[in-house]
Amino acid sequence: MQARSALFDLYGDHLRPRGGRAPVAALVKLLAPLGIAPPAVRTAVSRMVRQGWLEPIRLTSGPGYSITPKAARRLDEAASRIYRTGRVTWDGRFDLLVLDAPTARRDRQRLAANLRYLGYGTLDEQTWVATRPAEDVDLLLSEAGVRFERFSAAHAAGTPGAMGLVRRAWDLAEIGRAYEEFVAEQRTLLTGVTARSGDEEAYAARFRLVHAWRTFLFRDPQLPPALLPERWPGTAAASFFDRHAARLRPAADRYVEQCLDGGHRLARQKGRHT
Repeated sequence: MQARSALFDLYGDHLRPRGGRAPVAALVKLLAPLGIAPPAVRTAVSRMVRQGWLEPIRLTSGPGYSITPKAARRLDEAASRIYRTGRVTWDGRFDLLVLDAPTARRDRQRLAANLRYLGYGTLDEQTWVATRPAEDVDLLLSEAGVRFERFSAAHAAGTPGAMGLVRRAWDLAEIGRAYEEFVAEQRTLLTGVTARSGDEEAYAARFRLVHAWRTFLFRDPQLPPALLPERWPGTAAASFFDRHAARLRPAADRYVEQCLDGGHRLARQKGRHT
């Protein structure tokens, strides 16, 4: 697990509901159960500051970091997809992008990852399609210096034609297998985490569960039901995720509060001695 990716998960799943800020000491303590060393945490934090995701602040418990408005928007959007708080609807139209792909391979790969995250699939290197327009796509392409044209289109063959287009843009069989593998792997990891497990163990297990589930934000465009195959594995995987994420949430919350409160207690103790 990369420290930067883990920090996004930590802020999005635990710290955003608590004001989106935390002291450095708490960040280090909260990522320790995931096997992430303090130097890696501090390096990742510095990188996220340079990229505009975090900003340094001064807390009563010492130096800390808060999410920026840019990060808040991204984390809220990710949370709505992770926990599926919004209903997936479709008006029968596609958002179509025709762009001049960057010449550098690394730039093309970064652009492709960002477009997939926003729910776009590729018909060829220049043509991308989504079942709903992403609000940030214009900004993304402009910041990347990519020239593009954007269209709204409906398939002339109706739903059958739309389903064919979807299968060109995304490998649904591969995504379905990935969901089945997710359930199999996580079931093995979660079997030993019970009501008798410690809060730290439950927190770490839930963190890994959410981290693994979050990777589907880059793989699954969350297509409307009308365009999905019958007995879609993603449906069963979502039920599995919801059940275990909810089961482990109370213990995970207790551990987060303990780590955050540790910094507050230390600050109060220092205050009494000054």
